[in-house]
Amino acid sequence: RAQSPQPAVAVRCQEGQFAITVRRDLFGTGRPVRAAELSLGTASCLPLSPNPAQAFVTFVAALHECGSTLQVTPDSLIYRTTLFYKPTHSGNPLIVRATPAEVPIECHYPRRSNVTSGAVHPTWVPFRSTVAAEERLRFSLRLMDDEWSGERLSNGFQLGDSLRFQADVTSEGHVPLRLFVDQCVATATPDRSSSPRYAFIDLGGCLVDSRAEDTSSAFVSPRPRPESLRFLVDAFKFAGDVGNLLYISCHLRVSPAAQAPNLWNKACSFSKASGLWAPLEGTAAICSCCDTGSCPSPG
Repeated sequence: RAQSPQPAVAVRCQEGQFAITVRRDLFGTGRPVRAAELSLGTASCLPLSPNPAQAFVTFVAALHECGSTLQVTPDSLIYRTTLFYKPTHSGNPLIVRATPAEVPIECHYPRRSNVTSGAVHPTWVPFRSTVAAEERLRFSLRLMDDEWSGERLSNGFQLGDSLRFQADVTSEGHVPLRLFVDQCVATATPDRSSSPRYAFIDLGGCLVDSRAEDTSSAFVSPRPRPESLRFLVDAFKFAGDVGNLLYISCHLRVSPAAQAPNLWNKACSFSKASGLWAPLEGTAAICSCCDTGSCPSPG
């Protein structure tokens, strides 16, 4: 049986990166394209050092590199980028022998499975059991009603209101966990890297909005349970923005519940009464970096 020809562009969606293989005979005309004429994303990332003898050119890039974008749907995380072919001019500037091309690239990842975290180190064996347990971690972030008794039915707010967030993680058969929020970013579009952009939680768990004047933003103490975290944020909008929508995306992480909060795993709010940063748990020292901006990056 005749084998199917290799596709012109093949994409492998790996755990943290795109791996893209491009056939040099991109258009099937017998005229190979040059590796220098290919680039990835708006950042124009270059391919791996090509071997002229090979029939393919390879790109490897992290999901957040090369100007890729992220779309969050109820069931998936969708990373998008574009492969660009920009032919160089021939020796005669009056003529062209090729036209530019753009190939859209997408990788879809389910939100409710295959979740991993560098902060969690399961101790049981066999390995198959460890992998199965990691896949059962389910993260959620909800807007809650005024009594924290259930999810808020409306997502509309007036300036002066407080947004009540509750983050949770549920697991089956896992070691006990404690949940943290590393960062929460508000944008005017679904692209979390777009501008204007306001990170109201940042630096690995500092609720920086609580530092602003005349706000009541804070992490809520005590936690309902170690695997849940509540926080208040005063409603806001972007100055000069005529739209009425805010898109909020947060990065959640877990650590073993038996591990004490530290510089990497913390929930810190600014107390206007004391003029100091205060942790939800742990000692005040873990919040000392919230003002200096020298907090270590979470692992």
